[in-house]
Amino acid sequence: MSCSFESGDYPALLSVQLMMGQFFKIMELTILLLLCPALVPADFLISDSGRLVRNINRELGEDVQIYSFKIESLVTSRFAHNVITSSGINYANISKEVSFEVELPKTAFITNFSMTIDGKTYVGKVKKKEVAQKQYQAAVARGQSAGIVKSSGQKMEKFKVSVNIASASEVTFELTYEELLKRKFGTYEMLIQVKPKQLVDHFEININIFETRNIKFLDAKGTFMTNELMQTLDVSYVGNKGRVSFKPTTDDQRSCPDCPNTLLDGYLIIKYDVERTHSAGDIQIVNGYFVHFFAPENLPRMPKVVVFVIDTSGSMWGRKIQQTKEALLKISEDISEDDYFNFITFSTDVTLWKQSLIKATGKSVAAAKAFISKLQAYGGTNINDAILSAVRLLETDHSNKALPATSVSIIILLTDGDPSVGVTSLTSIQANVKQAIGGHFTLYCLGFGKDLNYNFLEKLSLENGGIARRIYEDSDSDLQLQGFYEEVANPLLSEIQMQYPEAAVSDVTKQSFKHYYSGSEIVVAGRVVDNNLISIPSAITAQGATSLLNFSLEGKVEETLQQKYIFGEFTKRLWAYLTIQQLLEQHIAAEGEEKEKLKAKATELSLKYNFVTPLTSMIVIKPKDDGKKSALAADKLTEAQRSRDGSPARSAQVKQKSSPSFVEGDPHFIIQLPNRNETFCFNVQKKPGVILNLVNDLVTGITVNAELINTTYACTSNTSHNTYIGKLGLVSTKQDLKIEVTTQSIKVLKGQEKMIFHWKETRNLTKQGFSLAIIKGTRLIVSMGNDVSFLIVLHRARKHRDYLGIYTLDSHQLSEKTHGLLGQFYHDTEFEIFDIHPSSDPKKTYATLAIKGNKIKVTGKWQNNFRTNSRDGAATFCWFVGSNGKGLIDARDYAVSSLFGHLE
Repeated sequence: MSCSFESGDYPALLSVQLMMGQFFKIMELTILLLLCPALVPADFLISDSGRLVRNINRELGEDVQIYSFKIESLVTSRFAHNVITSSGINYANISKEVSFEVELPKTAFITNFSMTIDGKTYVGKVKKKEVAQKQYQAAVARGQSAGIVKSSGQKMEKFKVSVNIASASEVTFELTYEELLKRKFGTYEMLIQVKPKQLVDHFEININIFETRNIKFLDAKGTFMTNELMQTLDVSYVGNKGRVSFKPTTDDQRSCPDCPNTLLDGYLIIKYDVERTHSAGDIQIVNGYFVHFFAPENLPRMPKVVVFVIDTSGSMWGRKIQQTKEALLKISEDISEDDYFNFITFSTDVTLWKQSLIKATGKSVAAAKAFISKLQAYGGTNINDAILSAVRLLETDHSNKALPATSVSIIILLTDGDPSVGVTSLTSIQANVKQAIGGHFTLYCLGFGKDLNYNFLEKLSLENGGIARRIYEDSDSDLQLQGFYEEVANPLLSEIQMQYPEAAVSDVTKQSFKHYYSGSEIVVAGRVVDNNLISIPSAITAQGATSLLNFSLEGKVEETLQQKYIFGEFTKRLWAYLTIQQLLEQHIAAEGEEKEKLKAKATELSLKYNFVTPLTSMIVIKPKDDGKKSALAADKLTEAQRSRDGSPARSAQVKQKSSPSFVEGDPHFIIQLPNRNETFCFNVQKKPGVILNLVNDLVTGITVNAELINTTYACTSNTSHNTYIGKLGLVSTKQDLKIEVTTQSIKVLKGQEKMIFHWKETRNLTKQGFSLAIIKGTRLIVSMGNDVSFLIVLHRARKHRDYLGIYTLDSHQLSEKTHGLLGQFYHDTEFEIFDIHPSSDPKKTYATLAIKGNKIKVTGKWQNNFRTNSRDGAATFCWFVGSNGKGLIDARDYAVSSLFGHLE
């Protein structure tokens, strides 16, 4: 091979090769560089394949490249301080949107967020939520906005922020969050998202763990791991220090040797535990604050008395009741022989399986399984009488001495809805239950699904010594129910009291605990008043399986903690974190003046320690090039808000973001793929009267269909006439809901209830499972639970028939199996646009689209988007795919037989 090119010719040579479709492999380019170094300009010289990949990606047209993603975690005595740093560059010749999206544990608090754009850093400030929202909304009114923390799963919540950066500009995002790792089933668990969505030159995760006690075990695994990737994961621990490191190269990240796609799509799960030398736990005193970890082992198990109170009302019909039955069948097998149990089912009426609690013998468990198998869902929801029946059952058996004297008595309520029979006032139910229980028993409330009143269940449980837990309506709902039961299956202690000398400490967090379960941990923290103290004694009393137990421990001030393992004043921040969490819980159950005091105290601490909590927001105000400002707001939702996912910041964000997909006249489909900046459009030529399926998700039960009409009033089936949407049918089988939208009216069928609305009125309607908002004569917003939201636009045509347009506002909760003309594009689809060149028409651009294994000739042009301006529309650039979207949409007929039918 001879080197006959000048060095400056190499980029041109590479571009020619790429246009011919001959993509170089890393090794081939490396050989070329070795053989012909003169071809390489100085700014292309590299020392690793990562830099090479970045330059190739630039040539291939990946405009925004994330070239660095790093997570540094420092865990000091269970308290984790995590810093996520991501850097990207815009290679395009125009400004582009760059997104930073991560998932965080729901128990974590964000403590810092900053962006560095072209060397200038914009730092977030934590403010009272009301103050931050006013600033945020004012900035929204002036310019672009983005950024929110919202629900994304059972254990995680999502933080996403998007900013426009100029051509050839770089941006670095840095997010810091902290959390106290909770011990469950004998381990501490860290969950770290690993979803870069593209190959990253420098990808690195480092986790350093420092404990005052020796680490018993340390394990790490990834849900995405292959044998090859396992070689890049390093896990080690010696004494009280542990380390996890994950540094895959770009070649390690590839889904196959020549693929541009990444394997990294899942979570890195780190689990560990420490050795315990003292039954009274471990006290650490550092920088004027103390923390006491109490997790005794090798104690005899206490007998458990449990009453399961199960909602069998009509709303539990179908998958919910089936999964409940599956969970209860498995739980009944796991009930210990020392335990006593009973079932109370409720709908309109309350039914006791047995008139007293029975011991878990083989015979009684078999009978219980037979009873569970016959459960059916029907009728209303009588929560008040059901819980009070459980309390009376426990009181009677305890007074009759039919139960072990030192047993732990708990009530587990499972429901999916608000009370509709008997006492329906939520405050009355809460007062009745609190008075009946009187602090003697513990009530746990499990809320099934998205539409329940979680605030009610949370207050009900917290007022009675328990906790509330949402059971997500996923395929593993039965496993979630079993998992919760396993957490409380093995009580070791009850009525735990932890005491410290009042003269030595102050501001101590919660010191009284109803139960301690095997594999968990109790954590108490406080402030040291006497700076001259060298130790703090503690005394613990608790009821054990056979007797009253006493523990004592003296904690000494730490003098020689290794500073490289300590982040700031970790005990002080751990105390603040724990205090805020407990204040928020107390705030939920409190009333009146006490409620306001707790809110004020939690807000004060959140602001002082820079925590983003449900009472505060973090806001970044960034000047734009035109002198205006844009705002980036981070909110933390409560579990009750997660069902609505409707914080003010999110509402503003939805209004600003372009919709992922919509249909306007013709019918003309415009698709913006999730997390991508390109938009595609296509027509579907069908005769008037044909009904097209737009969205079809058999998992959530959501269906949307559109019936086509002619543009003229003449009755004709001539396909040469343009067709529009004249009628829409929206279905949610889980909510027993059907909505028919025409150009004249909106008809709603909810179970047996029928409602009719007209476009001439402005109305807002919220019912269990859905909501409607009609803006007179122009638009309608339909939200079906937390699954999906649509905007429907009414077009008044002067010379032709009126018609409808439909836009998707939110589809993130729909399943991966969602299909339909719009639904198939709700999830990530890999594609590439290349061979872009102008046409003879200055308003058009030609290119080739590679998608779904097809190469399609496309035309870039401007189309009208009527979402924000229903009268005149707004211009949207898209790549038009001819031949009815052939190659872009899946090859199938989307016609259905009826307005409320679905694809087979």
